[in-house]
Amino acid sequence: MRDQGSARESGGRPPGGAAAPFDAVVLAGGAGRRLGGADKAAVRVGGRTLLDRVLTACRAARTTVVVGPPRPTARPVRWAREEPPGGGPLAAVTAGLAALGHHPGAPPAPGTPPVVAVLATDLPFLTPELVSAAVGVPIGADAVVPVDGEGRDQTLAAGYRVAPLLAALAGIRAEHGGPDGLPLRLLPAALRVHRLPTSTNGPADCDTWADIAAARARIRDDGRVLEEWLAAVKAELDIDTDVDTGALLDAARDAAHGVTRPAAPLTTYLLGYAAGSAGVDPAVAARRIGALAARWEEEHAPEGGPPPPGTAPPAPGTGTAEGAAGR
Repeated sequence: MRDQGSARESGGRPPGGAAAPFDAVVLAGGAGRRLGGADKAAVRVGGRTLLDRVLTACRAARTTVVVGPPRPTARPVRWAREEPPGGGPLAAVTAGLAALGHHPGAPPAPGTPPVVAVLATDLPFLTPELVSAAVGVPIGADAVVPVDGEGRDQTLAAGYRVAPLLAALAGIRAEHGGPDGLPLRLLPAALRVHRLPTSTNGPADCDTWADIAAARARIRDDGRVLEEWLAAVKAELDIDTDVDTGALLDAARDAAHGVTRPAAPLTTYLLGYAAGSAGVDPAVAARRIGALAARWEEEHAPEGGPPPPGTAPPAPGTGTAEGAAGR
């Protein structure tokens, strides 16, 4: 996968911009041979495991199945295992669908979403926006498959309608005797695919330690370190809330400059507390904090500095050393 950042077309999102209901199957059972046998899903990029980063990107799924050995995750998931373990991506997809109640050649399980996202675990920059675009399968299509800048289908960052997906898997089983060891590229050949161009500004998926190093460097090199840090903190604290970064930075700057540097983190804590407990708008709170810091700074301006706004300057001969000496 050359990039998982942004999609340049919607892929057929439902009217009104609402995300389509979907389940997710995340493939996390690879052997990591090109990583020297390391557990790829547990490798960290930006302080979070590759698996947790993908789970964050697909957090809107009704049910998420992870196909691979169970391990701690940032949010609850359902676990499954392909048979035999290491049987390849098609076997893993089949196992993930079975955990959702779906079986090749049979109708989809009742009461389940009509679309499933099929995702690899090694996509560190997969975004909720791209997942939402992928699962917005348009009328007349069976799947939305992102295409990288070199024209390659990214079948492990795609959305599939469950019914035709099950039919395609049944056909593959009939032709090949089973999914074990078969490449996932057989799926698009059996489906009506809507291809979704994506941006091309990132490293490839993380197959090697060089890819891991490139992903880690990207976080710091392309101006996204603050965004990544906030995402990691929210995941660590198990909170899912929008952060008005500009308001927080303004409040921290005003406190640091107008009061003292240690006031910055304490002030942003109090701003967050006010927003969470009292429902104060963070932008409004930041403006009030900025005004307070300005008043504080004016009161503590060096002697001879400008008077606070709205106050009269001292009369000649008063309030100065010369005036005191003459009295």
